[in-house]
Amino acid sequence: ILLKVLCIFHIGESELQLNYYSSSCPRAEEIVKQEVTKLFQQRKNTAISWLRYLFHDCMVKSCDGSFLLTKSEGVEAEVDSPRSFGITDFRYFNQIKEAVEKECPSTVSCADTLALTAREAIVLLGGPRVDMRTGRRDALQSYAKETVDYIPNHNDPISLVFSRFQNIGIDAERTIALLGAHSVGRVHCMNIVHRLYPTVDPTLAPEHAEYLKRRCPEPDPSPKAVEYAKNDLETPFVIDNNYHKNVLNHKALLEIDQQLASDPTALPFVEKMAADNGYFHEQFARAIFLLSENNPLQGDAGEIRKDCRHVNKIL
Repeated sequence: ILLKVLCIFHIGESELQLNYYSSSCPRAEEIVKQEVTKLFQQRKNTAISWLRYLFHDCMVKSCDGSFLLTKSEGVEAEVDSPRSFGITDFRYFNQIKEAVEKECPSTVSCADTLALTAREAIVLLGGPRVDMRTGRRDALQSYAKETVDYIPNHNDPISLVFSRFQNIGIDAERTIALLGAHSVGRVHCMNIVHRLYPTVDPTLAPEHAEYLKRRCPEPDPSPKAVEYAKNDLETPFVIDNNYHKNVLNHKALLEIDQQLASDPTALPFVEKMAADNGYFHEQFARAIFLLSENNPLQGDAGEIRKDCRHVNKIL
């Protein structure tokens, strides 16, 4: 009897799986790939946005599409949090979701659309292909206030960063790999100038500091929001181990990145990834997989949103 009960319980569990929509929407993953590729050909920066979307969505409580919600009825949205500063391209993500909706109305969740979008973006950026499973459902609310408790800030101690990731099952080695996403994209000057003025941070290579000063002039009284510097000058649109090389060469832009060079736990992993891009990609893929499966809503929880910006109206 006990065996039968356990079997029934197991069968009743809802789990993420590969090709979850193979019956309900067979072309869903192909449509996402087509749309992401088309946008990448027009605007390479969109691929970097999708990777950041995944991080912000999955770090805060759950991979549940809550990050995509906009402010509604006075309730703040996660995207409006200071932790989300500089995030753009929502209209392009909406295009991807609309294409999926046209094929299969009210079938594929926003959370899954986001995860699949990030998977394709990583490949287009020269990173590894991740065996992304699907079956997530969408949150009924956003968690703006909670963002500061889940998402590390750019100048947090690296020990806190490791702790935040450990809380969702990502160890130090894979956290260091995941931070390698900073090999693409850019950093706004408002997050850098304190390392340049009034004196240069001694952990920053002098010649790189001079480059950063040209990109980020002395603030008066504060940097312009549009001013930025690229994370990686050599391969700015490739997810590779140049990030780890830059850390070792004291060219990392953010404090949380540069701290890896002086942390005894982190340094051996940084050195190994800097020497072996294949090893970095292997750990990066595993880290993305774990991130994408952080406490997803499944079964009867949440909903399937038609418009990722708003919860479905209750009739």
